[in-house]
Amino acid sequence: MREKKRLEVMVADDKELLRRTGEIETYIELAREGEDVLGEIESEIKALATFNEDLEARTMLNGEADAMNAIVTVHPGAGGTESQDWAEMLLRMYLRWAEQQGFKTEMNDYQDGEEAGIKSATFTILGEYAFGQLAGESGVHRLVRISPFDQAKRRHTSFASVYVSPEIDETIHVDVKVEDLRIDTYRSGGKGGQHVNTTDSAVRMTHLPTGIVVCCQNERSQHKNREKAMKILRSRLYEYELDKKRAVTKKLEDSKLEINFGSQIRSYVLQPYRMAKDHRTKVEVGDVDKVLDGYLEPFLRGYLLAKRRGTAVAAEPDDDLDV
Repeated sequence: MREKKRLEVMVADDKELLRRTGEIETYIELAREGEDVLGEIESEIKALATFNEDLEARTMLNGEADAMNAIVTVHPGAGGTESQDWAEMLLRMYLRWAEQQGFKTEMNDYQDGEEAGIKSATFTILGEYAFGQLAGESGVHRLVRISPFDQAKRRHTSFASVYVSPEIDETIHVDVKVEDLRIDTYRSGGKGGQHVNTTDSAVRMTHLPTGIVVCCQNERSQHKNREKAMKILRSRLYEYELDKKRAVTKKLEDSKLEINFGSQIRSYVLQPYRMAKDHRTKVEVGDVDKVLDGYLEPFLRGYLLAKRRGTAVAAEPDDDLDV
């Protein structure tokens, strides 16, 4: 069914290309006959160029795991309430993006911040090519704004990290040995129903050889939380092995970045001006509020195209952002 859907999309794209080029040819013929249609021709060519860029970006989604669901984890950096609030803003941004794409989401782990925001959150985005589209979002995201938590109304810089891994299905085998695991159960906290918060149903799973830790607490039963935690762990281990290969071949930048200055992949500036800018591709969007509401297409497309052309640079701050 997945292959059938992929081929149907390819056929639909081909028909759309033919339709758009056919309309441009028709307008050109009308112009030759003396009709004033230059505005329509310009508009159609711009629309075709945008469609072609989107199509080119989608041709990049041909990796082994690109078509799979995405498991997204958001962690605040140093800075207490400021960073925790920023992490929650990022969480909302990705949930809104998924909603706009027609994808479903499942919250696997959610830890409230002490005063505001979150300490961490892990959720799954269920949809075709969710991982392929979001794979480039792994890294550190920086926010510059007038702090709502500072009575002096000073400008603050906050950091949060995002890590994206594919939800591994039965087509990819990841061997996890029982003796390599430490499994702890505990009582869930934060949001949840009465049963969730009053029983030891939450599961923390530690993979001893790698030190990878995953948590799941949003299901009512310990058994279901254990199943979800194992699924997340398998996905993290798969991405962990890929990262090791990438480090050796140096074909992709390492996605495990320090949550600090000098390692961010994108900045979101709300003060003294308003702009979101990707430091790897130099893609900029002036409407930062729209970006924080889930409008990520320019960044996702820009990363895929830059990756294909080999023009993406390492994640680092940009001199143009004097903050």
